[in-house]
Amino acid sequence: MKKIAAIILAAGEGKRMNSNVVNKVILKLGSKPMILHAIELLESLKISPIIVVVGFAKKSVIDILKKRVVYAHQKKRLGTADAVKSALKYLPENINDVLVLNGDDSAFYKKETIEELINTHWKRKPSVTFLTIEADNPSGLGRVVRNDNGELFGIVEDKDAILEYKSIKEINPGCYIFDLTFLKRYIGKIEKSSVSGEYYLTRLIDIAIKNNKKAEAVKAGSLVWRGINTLNELKEAEKIWKFI
Repeated sequence: MKKIAAIILAAGEGKRMNSNVVNKVILKLGSKPMILHAIELLESLKISPIIVVVGFAKKSVIDILKKRVVYAHQKKRLGTADAVKSALKYLPENINDVLVLNGDDSAFYKKETIEELINTHWKRKPSVTFLTIEADNPSGLGRVVRNDNGELFGIVEDKDAILEYKSIKEINPGCYIFDLTFLKRYIGKIEKSSVSGEYYLTRLIDIAIKNNKKAEAVKAGSLVWRGINTLNELKEAEKIWKFI
């Protein structure tokens, strides 16, 4: 039986939340902190260990999660790839695959959605499998770029997207499963974005394709994910939460 671990990214500052004291992942959605919804989902799937990458206001996260998870510390906020890199040393030797997701926008994921992602990854054996959704307003989100035949070409972050890509509505919500051997081999080859100065985890999709490695995309419904980056988005998410 293959072994899968999880890495939750929770080091970001969340400037648009106007939260200077606590990390935004501990703000409540429903009756509990946002990140706890993700933790409970992973626990229900028997995924272990769960490694949480902390950075900004890390004490506020640790005070909530306590010894429930393993912590990796991202010293400088250099992007999602750097965050994942900081967690790799905490993975046991018997792990085959790693599920990576965000601590601030994973509350709406259904157990069945993640199970489908895992089953697709194990059945088709790609280097990386990731979720995509269709967004009415894709602004600020990474676009899933395909060729004329509908085959994956890569993911382009909003900050780096040319005008042609801005109209794409298929987006990357930031939920991936990586073959660990592939992840360890190629994460150090990710180049810094010339626009933001960050190292994007999404670059591994491009790297996989360019190196003739298989990358799989699993489309999910728009209601399984909700971006929560501002207080208004949190309020909107709260309204939706009451009806699901």
